Amino acid sequence: MKKLSLRTRAVTGAVVVAALGAGTFGAMSASASSPAAAPAAAVKAATDNRNLQQTTHLTVAAATKAAQASLDAAKKENQRISVAVVDRNGNTIVSLRGDGAGPQSPESAVKKAYTAVSWNAPTSELVERLEQTPNLKDIPGTLFLGGGAPVQVKGAPVAGIGVAGAPGGDLDEKFAQAGVASLAR
Repeated sequence: MKKLSLRTRAVTGAVVVAALGAGTFGAMSASASSPAAAPAAAVKAATDNRNLQQTTHLTVAAATKAAQASLDAAKKENQRISVAVVDRNGNTIVSLRGDGAGPQSPESAVKKAYTAVSWNAPTSELVERLEQTPNLKDIPGTLFLGGGAPVQVKGAPVAGIGVAGAPGGDLDEKFAQAGVASLAR
């Protein structure tokens, strides 16, 4: 095989690069000039559409106000707690760990809030239901101990407030209820 000179190899390489570049540019130009696919039609739905449902949610400001009210109520009684506020779907909106609250309390507060909103009842009432249906406690993410309270609008749950860390579920629930009450002001 014949060896090509350096000059011949450089010129050949430049021609190949130019050809590839022209081909790429041509392909891009061709696709740019073809009409774009029509965007998917936007679904228009009137608010009276029976396929839609409107829901009520707490704002972050309201959830923070409720959580702070729970912390303040506990502080007045020299209790160290954590508080969580979850939305109707159980997603955490706000979680505050009070000064000196135990390491288990933030997670327990979220679970109590989730449990309260899921059943639209204070968790102290739900503890009593465990006697008839003990397998309720096996549902992931729930905690059937006093300290959770639902936030309701026209009887429907829109959020849950959970408190953990006080020496008893009755106190936890009292502080959660203070958070609920703050939303009415």
